[in-house]
Amino acid sequence: MMDISRAEKAVKDYLDKLILISEPLCPMWNRENFIFRKQAKWNYIDGCMINALLMLYRVTGDKRLTEYSEKFIGAYVCEDGTIPTMHTEDFNLDNINGGKVLIKLWKLTGEPMYRRGFVRLYEEQLTKQPRLLCGSFWHKAIYPFQLWLDGSYMALPFMAEYAVMTDQSGIIEDVERQLGNIREKLRDVDTGLYYHGYDETRSMNWADKTTGCSHEFWLRAIGWLCAGLADIAEILPDSDVCRGMLRDLLLSLCRYADDDGMLYQLPVKRELSGNYPETSGTLLFAYAMMKAERLGIVGDGSAGAKAFMTVTDRFITFTEDAPILGNICLMGGLGGDSGRDGSAEYYLGEKIVENDAKGIAPYLMAFTELKRRNGEINEL
Repeated sequence: MMDISRAEKAVKDYLDKLILISEPLCPMWNRENFIFRKQAKWNYIDGCMINALLMLYRVTGDKRLTEYSEKFIGAYVCEDGTIPTMHTEDFNLDNINGGKVLIKLWKLTGEPMYRRGFVRLYEEQLTKQPRLLCGSFWHKAIYPFQLWLDGSYMALPFMAEYAVMTDQSGIIEDVERQLGNIREKLRDVDTGLYYHGYDETRSMNWADKTTGCSHEFWLRAIGWLCAGLADIAEILPDSDVCRGMLRDLLLSLCRYADDDGMLYQLPVKRELSGNYPETSGTLLFAYAMMKAERLGIVGDGSAGAKAFMTVTDRFITFTEDAPILGNICLMGGLGGDSGRDGSAEYYLGEKIVENDAKGIAPYLMAFTELKRRNGEINEL
């Protein structure tokens, strides 16, 4: 059995010294809000954290996690299920991520507010979400005709779970078609990895004029795909397209990992000046790999466990206050007002931060799978 005492301490300290003491309208883990002085609103970053807390609850039974999650969501969702700080006409797939939290809380508590919330997300946004000609969702209204890997985590697992709960096979078929589109449009046959985005019009400054794809493999986008596929595979255990994509992607990523398990911001260009081992994407890979082992999709998930332990040993520093997780890429995107061109220089020039939820939440997620792998849980 693997010694995970250092990881146990990191998780305990994060809960006690950073997460559970955060005010819902000013969470300490949302570094973007602090750096860019954003007003609090419904967003995918907080959704990642609360989702991770509810996953952690399932393996620990710590009721503080559900109580805090309810308190947090109550600051953003009204009794009728509306979310005043979210605008469905933005058609922002990132906003769907919090729907997973609403589903989990409804299953735990039976409170109608949560059901009203996730039904609204599906009916008021996803049923009207604009689509590419291939049938996949636009990533956002401000990114028309564009398919981004991020949506595979933000929206498709929510759709799959909604479909199962409401017994709608047509939605399941939609999810699988969209996964197939991601494989067809964004997968590189030589590496087995996926490009960050695809522009159907091939007019964006970042898009290849022949393929429509962006030019680089960005680790966290690939990590979102890994985690999204792993979650969908658990929801839809008979989905051959999902299981096949996940197995192929995880084994492909393993070829680009360092000996200690870490993956780089630009995974196929480790030697490039300024490239670095990036923790959030590595942790998403670790989570997906260990979960894929549990689901029987890969035979050996030790690469995920190794990556998680390396992050714990090398990239977490303990202090009197909360632990510090480093080497987190703050954000990454394509186009927009700043004209992000998807180049290697762009991805390597994005801010590197500490203790952002895009790193801490995948750490908690991967920890839950490591606990299962170690046989140290009584699943709730």
